[in-house]
Amino acid sequence: MANNSSIEWTEATWNPVVGCTIISPGCTNCYAMRMARRLEAMGQPKYAGTTRMSGGRPKWNGVVRIDEDSLLLPMNWKVGRMIFVNSMSDLFHEDVPLEFINRVFATMRKTPQHTYQILTKRAERLEELSPKLAWPQNVWMGVSVENENYMFRIDHLRRTQAAIKFLSLEPLLGPLDNLDLIGIDWVIAGGESGPHARPVEPGWIRSIRDQCFDSGVAFHFKQWGGVNKKKTGRILDGRTWDDFPAGVVV
Repeated sequence: MANNSSIEWTEATWNPVVGCTIISPGCTNCYAMRMARRLEAMGQPKYAGTTRMSGGRPKWNGVVRIDEDSLLLPMNWKVGRMIFVNSMSDLFHEDVPLEFINRVFATMRKTPQHTYQILTKRAERLEELSPKLAWPQNVWMGVSVENENYMFRIDHLRRTQAAIKFLSLEPLLGPLDNLDLIGIDWVIAGGESGPHARPVEPGWIRSIRDQCFDSGVAFHFKQWGGVNKKKTGRILDGRTWDDFPAGVVV
């Protein structure tokens, strides 16, 4: 678990699963692939053998590893934190057994002082497994949508039993001008960052922000991105946009 996460919309990360596979364009330049390669080189066995080199860049190789030693880590933190679950994987990956997902949920239920944020691109499996999971109020469930070809993920999310539902429109790779935000509590938008980052258009971000305003949905602008995201920053129309779901105090 990492405290003091650099991710703008969370405070810590917790990775009971590591490793993944590429399934859509938003995965192409995933920072977690680079990070996993770096952690393996630093001698962390948890990440060993989860990536391969392709075209001079680390890519997931399909190895998905459950980390039993990490399963109960949130219980060691008595002060409540906002925790991003599986920043280095996808909890709803097809190779993660339902039995283990239930154990992750059990840990989250036993630590109500924390708020857990889960993101998946496997929205179909999320909906399929949702009735088999006991959803506590402190779990926020989100799906990633990078362009209009993957807006169907929102419908799968909408049909889950999660108390708070959110969208991560990052890396935003195209316009999303016709979002259906019924039942959605929070939207994060941002451009891609790091080597080989693909550009984001300001109009795409403004459209999302305005749709959130019209629908009464909290809007969070994460970053413009690019090769140097610190240089491009996260100012949109003269200010930052850091809203969280209604009723949430951060």
